[in-house]
This record gives sequence, structure tokens and C-alpha cells, in this order.
Amino acid sequence: MANVEKTVKKSKTKQVDFTLCITVLLLLALGIIMVLSASSPAALSESGNSYTYVSKQALAAVLGLIGMAVISKIDYHEYKKLYMLAYIGSIILLALVPIIGEDANGAKRWISLGPLGSFQPSELAKIGLIVFYAGYLTNHKNDLKTTWKGFVKPFLWLVPPIFILVIFQDHLSASIVIIVIISVMMLIAGTRLRDFFTVGLGAAGAGVGALVLMAELTGKGGFRFDRIISFLDPWADKTGDGWQVIQSLYAIGSGGLFGAGLRTKQTKISIFTIST
Repeated sequence: MANVEKTVKKSKTKQVDFTLCITVLLLLALGIIMVLSASSPAALSESGNSYTYVSKQALAAVLGLIGMAVISKIDYHEYKKLYMLAYIGSIILLALVPIIGEDANGAKRWISLGPLGSFQPSELAKIGLIVFYAGYLTNHKNDLKTTWKGFVKPFLWLVPPIFILVIFQDHLSASIVIIVIISVMMLIAGTRLRDFFTVGLGAAGAGVGALVLMAELTGKGGFRFDRIISFLDPWADKTGDGWQVIQSLYAIGSGGLFGAGLRTKQTKISIFTIST
């Protein structure tokens, strides 16, 4: 009987989810094409080679595929044994950023690795928190139908990483992504939807209120609200808060709703400033 179980387990680890694999490859290929289209003019202007940025992206993609192939050979049940370690490691990584991180564009979100470049700990923290919640929700699946143990308590584990991201790294976008991912995991695991509409909406409202209060009292994070309302008059600050809105208008004006196609021709470009 033991031999049969080992054979079944071994055969399962060798199975390949072709649908998932093809989806990942298609998304990866589409992403590389988009990088090529979006970066080739800037790369040509800066380095004389249209393929500078896409070459780096392609190399990273190849390394990622190799990593995916290696990790896919590991039984995912093994990750469950490390779920608490994944959480602690994520907190430590995020906490290191304010201490040894480097500033970039007014925010400290990166850790330098010297000649190897730099990396963003929040990206690794996303994976670590996914592993943690997968293990946590599995171990507490019988408690998910209660408000305290099934909704409030799991979300309390998010307080430390979100606090570090918002207060010390000023990284609200990563916080929102993490909260959405964990919310979906909890719903799939069995957390009641009504808890999200009651306690969850109340907590979200309190969070927004706290951000507004922090911006008013300390001035920190106020740029977020300026960006949100900048669409009302983007030309009032066309090189600041309105920059992204104006660039999107340029993009739609030149390419329409479906774009102008790939732009990889190696010709010198000129940059004009358009004002009103």
C-alpha cells in the first residue's frame, strides 16, 4: 500500500498543467513585446540601440523560466511547512528597507546588491505572504465561517507588513495589491462574503480616513490625492501630478484606442514639449 501511495505521489509531481504553462508563456511573450514597443525609442535615444531594455527583460524572462522549471519539481506541500518562516522573512525584508534601502524618485523601496543591481523586497514579500496565507488558511479552514477567527484574525496578520509599506516605504500600491490578493485567497478558502461587506468595508473606510488624516497632519502621502483629482485639470501641473493623464491623452491622440503598432525602427527621435 505504501508503494502504491509513493507511486501516485510521484506521478502527480511529474504532471504538467499545460493550460497554466501556456497562459504564463503567452503573458510573458506579450509582456516582452510591450516592453520592446514602449522602450525602443527611449533606448535608441539613450544608448543608440533600440533593444537595450528589451534584451535585459528577455534575459530576466529566461532566468525566470529556469527558476519556474526548478521550483515546479518541488512538491508544493513542502511550502506549507515553511509558511510561518515565509511570514517572518517577509517582515524582516520589509523592515530592512528603511534601514539599508536606497532612495529612488523620492521613495525608499529598494535594496542595493552592488554590482548585481537592486531588488524590491515588497515583491518578495508578496510571494512570502501568499505562502503564509495558503498554509494559515489550510490549518484554520474550520474557523473560516466565523467573523473573528475567519475574517478579523487573518487580516490582523497583514497589519505589520502593510504598516511598514505605508508608513516607512510610502508604498500604497503594493499594499493594495497584497490586500486584494489575500482577500481573494480568503474568499476561495471559505471566508464568508458578508464579512467583507460589513467588517471589511468598515475597515477600508477607516483606512482611507487614516490616510487622509495622516496627509493633513504630517503632509505625508498627500500627493496620492492630488494624483487622483488631477484628471479634473491635468494641465494645471503638466510636469507633475497631471503628467500621466496628459501622456495618456497624447497616446490616445496619436494611436487611437488600439495603438499605433510596434515601433522598433532605429531612427533618431526628437522630443517636443506641447503646451496649452
